[in-house]
Amino acid sequence: MSDLYLNAAVGGALTGLVYGLMALGLSVIFGVVRVVNFAHGEMMTGAMYGAILLAQAFKLDPLVAMAPIAIGMFLLGYGLQRGLVNSFVQRPEHTQFMLMVAVAIILTNSQLIAFGPNARNVQVDYALDSYQFGALIIDKVRIFAAIAALAVSGALFAFFRFTLTGRAIRACADNYLGAQVVGLNVKHLYGLTFGIGAACLGAAGCLLLLLLDVTPLQGPSYTLLAFIIVIVGGMGSLTGALLSGLLVGVSEALAGVAFDPSAKSMFTFALLILVLLFRPQGLLGRRP
Repeated sequence: MSDLYLNAAVGGALTGLVYGLMALGLSVIFGVVRVVNFAHGEMMTGAMYGAILLAQAFKLDPLVAMAPIAIGMFLLGYGLQRGLVNSFVQRPEHTQFMLMVAVAIILTNSQLIAFGPNARNVQVDYALDSYQFGALIIDKVRIFAAIAALAVSGALFAFFRFTLTGRAIRACADNYLGAQVVGLNVKHLYGLTFGIGAACLGAAGCLLLLLLDVTPLQGPSYTLLAFIIVIVGGMGSLTGALLSGLLVGVSEALAGVAFDPSAKSMFTFALLILVLLFRPQGLLGRRP
């Protein structure tokens, strides 16, 4: 029995790294632009369908498709920010909410028209392969997805810490008016930030496609999951989002084994409630 829980916890942790990458996109956008992307999950399902199309047309493995999908999502995010979202940045939050909900509805219905309501996936040659370490059996797809998620997350952390553009974006997040005073092109940097968040979604969507099927109606559930992860980790904290993704992945996996697969959402919300009760700013968030 202990082996069963160990395998579930490890598998959940690997899946949680992909969840964390998904939430990083939301955390990056909110932390800098201060706009909550309510179309987050819908954009990721769009990336998943893009990976399916590339697999059908060019036989691309989702791991390989990550690069073109991430680039495409970056361009989409940059264009969405510069062409639409930027004019709402200084408006009241309820107008931002309505804008992003409208974008989410448009994306969901467009995907329903284009792909229909049935679940779709991509079959890879190693889908049923696994590695065994004593009593521990780990699926290859989960290991590959987790390693790719860590690599993308590490690249994102390095970008914000060591590059001039990353530092400029952080400056915009810390002091909007000060960034304008010193001559930074804030609108361009906001567009880059939204694009980077969307690129994270593109990469996460390709990795999640290795683990799960996709339907257009899953978008809102992914948006909600990303919100939970970001809140638990701390709004605007990139490290917190990654850590929270791990916790959510493990809690879902253990709940599925100990109780029932349908109970995993209950435990995810229980984790959210506990964090809000005892640490409202999130695990690694700052006190206001």
